[in-house]
Amino acid sequence: MQRYAQIIRLRPEDEAEYVRHHAEVWPGVLQTIADCNIRNYSIFLRGNLLFAYFEYHGTDYAADMRRMAADPETQRWWKIMDPMQLPVEDAAPGSHWTELREVFHFDGPPVDGRSARKPDSAVPATPPG
Repeated sequence: MQRYAQIIRLRPEDEAEYVRHHAEVWPGVLQTIADCNIRNYSIFLRGNLLFAYFEYHGTDYAADMRRMAADPETQRWWKIMDPMQLPVEDAAPGSHWTELREVFHFDGPPVDGRSARKPDSAVPATPPG
């Protein structure tokens, strides 16, 4: 699995429409995202900056991104979304979303119930004795 983070600017005048569209993403677009091995995909908004995070579980990212770009319903979605977005100031020429470099990651211990601590209410206030 490979984690990806990306940023792009959102035109302030398009914020409400962008949020509205993302509250009801078309099922075909979501299916293409899944078919292209992307999981745990989120987009966050701060001011006019969009931050996307997703996890790629495939073996050929470039091929899966070509597959996504070739999907007609995804192309229609992008034709609506793209005019609402602007590349960040230092984006590479011709790029849209700018990929970020991961500088830190921590998974932490598993949360599986076996290693979870009992709630404080179940711990005696004083040791028996």
